[in-house]
Amino acid sequence: MEIRSETGNKKRFLPLLLIGDEQEEMIDRYLPAGNLYVGSVAGRDIAVCVTSQNEDGTLEINNIAVLPSFQGKGYGKEMMRWIEKQYPGRIIRLGTGETPSTLNFYKACGFSFSHRITDFFTEHYDHEIREEGIVLKDMICFQKDTAIREVTDSG
Repeated sequence: MEIRSETGNKKRFLPLLLIGDEQEEMIDRYLPAGNLYVGSVAGRDIAVCVTSQNEDGTLEINNIAVLPSFQGKGYGKEMMRWIEKQYPGRIIRLGTGETPSTLNFYKACGFSFSHRITDFFTEHYDHEIREEGIVLKDMICFQKDTAIREVTDSG
């Protein structure tokens, strides 16, 4: 997969972004100031990731998505590894819904549970969000300290 940064007309990737965050108004909160990365296979855009810098110096993953027909083939993990290489020695944070496959994906990428934001989805989205038969209510927050990984990998 080839990964590139996109700066102009980020909204043209809305169909992919909506896979990771199904409400356009929420995407509009982070996309304009966020860094958008797009992954392509054989010239076809199949994955996106939006990151932003937090005031405390951490990196936030606001959105990561892979086309459904390409999911389960390692492209999401490849995107996560690429992001980590772009921001070495950083703490990376993200929030997600509480579905088994999503939680397992982030754990497999080396992220650890940080905290829970109660009622995030019910308070911030204008409709019920259901994934894997589960109604999303709380946001589950994860983080990963890539500096720890670098020390572990080299030692």
